[in-house]
Amino acid sequence: MAASWARNREAAADEALIRSLYAEHGRALLAYATRLTGDRAAAEDILQETLVRAWRHPEVLLNGRGPVRGWPFTVARNLVTDRIRARAARPREVAESPATSPVERDHADSVVDAVVVLEALDRLSSDHRDVLLEIYFRGRSVAEAAAALGVPPGTVKSRSHYALRALREVFVGRRAALEGVTG
Repeated sequence: MAASWARNREAAADEALIRSLYAEHGRALLAYATRLTGDRAAAEDILQETLVRAWRHPEVLLNGRGPVRGWPFTVARNLVTDRIRARAARPREVAESPATSPVERDHADSVVDAVVVLEALDRLSSDHRDVLLEIYFRGRSVAEAAAALGVPPGTVKSRSHYALRALREVFVGRRAALEGVTG
């Protein structure tokens, strides 16, 4: 029990340290990484990876050997350098034939969206989830969904209304939680 409490306390202290590092140096780090990369999205990735490394090695920030500010900026610069070297070492992607262009979109966003939707659907009651599955995933009309579920069409409409409202609340709550982490 004491070991668990000590680990939780240590984790909370590490989290507080990272939050403090972000609050004090996050904007400057983001601006620095943006200037180095010329790309805001890449700079955000650099900032995130810098904070992850700080979280993994909190002892570097607490060693008492000078100001803390230099270490994250050095890490960010090294991450940018590593990205540039990796890009230079990899051959450029080319289309398989002149008639086809290479795939430009990454499917990661759609995978994340699907996972989020599935998690949100799991939070619904089975009646609400079944109605949404029939209407939106199987493409059935209200009458067809009612027949498949064995309930009146009005019940399908009502359940879909409340199910969509519940999903909206899950997504709003998730967005608020994410903004609380990044804000």
